[in-house]
Amino acid sequence: MRAMFKPLSLYIGLRYTGARSRNSFISVITLISALGLMLGVTVLITVLSVMNGFDRELQTRILGMVTHVSVHGREAVTDWKRLEKVAFTHDEVLAVAPFRQLEGMLSYSGRVSGAYVTGIEPEAEKKVSIVGDFLEEGTLESLTSGDFNVVLGYGLARQLGVELGDKVTLVLPEATLSPAGVMPRFRRFTVTGIFRVRAEVDSLLAYINIEDAARLAREPGTVEGIHIRLDDLFKAPQIGWQLEQESGPGFYSTDWTRTHGNLFHAIRMEKTMMTLLLSFIVAVAAFNIISSQVMLVTEKRANIAVMRTMGATPGMIMRIFMVQGTLIGVGGTSMGALLGVLLAKNISAIGRWLEETFQASLFDAYFVNYLPSQLQWSDVTVIVCIAVGISFAATLYPSWRASRVDPAEALRYE
Repeated sequence: MRAMFKPLSLYIGLRYTGARSRNSFISVITLISALGLMLGVTVLITVLSVMNGFDRELQTRILGMVTHVSVHGREAVTDWKRLEKVAFTHDEVLAVAPFRQLEGMLSYSGRVSGAYVTGIEPEAEKKVSIVGDFLEEGTLESLTSGDFNVVLGYGLARQLGVELGDKVTLVLPEATLSPAGVMPRFRRFTVTGIFRVRAEVDSLLAYINIEDAARLAREPGTVEGIHIRLDDLFKAPQIGWQLEQESGPGFYSTDWTRTHGNLFHAIRMEKTMMTLLLSFIVAVAAFNIISSQVMLVTEKRANIAVMRTMGATPGMIMRIFMVQGTLIGVGGTSMGALLGVLLAKNISAIGRWLEETFQASLFDAYFVNYLPSQLQWSDVTVIVCIAVGISFAATLYPSWRASRVDPAEALRYE
């Protein structure tokens, strides 16, 4: 007899998997089980990659424009270098830049739009913000002291209808006494740059030189505080509290979690819920595996009885059907993982193709105008392990049923 180098239960389980069933309905159910697993794994990997993409865009675009931590003076700060030294005592701090925040309205040719106007030092700001990397026109270096230049967000520039070289008027909410009565304070600025990060901040932010901002605030030579960029933005609340204590009683801190934390946590929550809901696809496929295995056990009762009379133990019978069910799960999961990875890597291009083909803007309602995707192999590993685990668990009951078949009862009518 030809020697068999495989364990008997594995060998028979593989034969049962490859053999064609006499009942075609069982084969169909088995195929549906594998396809269900494949679909579930594919969708899970793709959706989680898209959610990771939105998470990445939130951090790089919105949180890239929003400071991780800010230390504010309750009064005008004359020596911001001292705050810088305090900040750099923390290893997590990567960069520091002074700022002064103004709120007002920008007007041009009868058009008016509210804006957050930030006074900055251009070179220092590049280290704490990504605005310098997203300038479509002009440069931050054009914001020189005394020239009263301004860099606008793309959305803000469109609302006002301005281009490079145009002069806009900044109107501040503070009033000034004059011979004509109480007049709002205003100043004309020349547009020397337009940035575009394709996010909400494009319609809200404008930048001017920090010394020009101090003059408008009637506190020349001072700043409002410092912006700080961290190595790990999730440590922002902790670092901010420490800096507030170390800076003295005249200072307080804010961080990104207070301004944009809700959006960030909403995306995380949505990712968790989508994972939970889409996992039901895998669960449905697992129920199909149970159904197909139970029907297969019923069909193979005579074969099981013969093997039992030839000395096969209940454990061996159980392992035979566990092998077959697990192979279905591994096959469906492997195909799903392959398709999921391919789809996740190309979903952005597919989204652009759909927009171009149907002339529709599918993603303008989000804070990015395209479908982002970031494949994380840790997610793929977890999904594959869960799918294979569920598939294996689905084989336990049918396999146990097979091991409990009574040989005499099964052969009585054969």
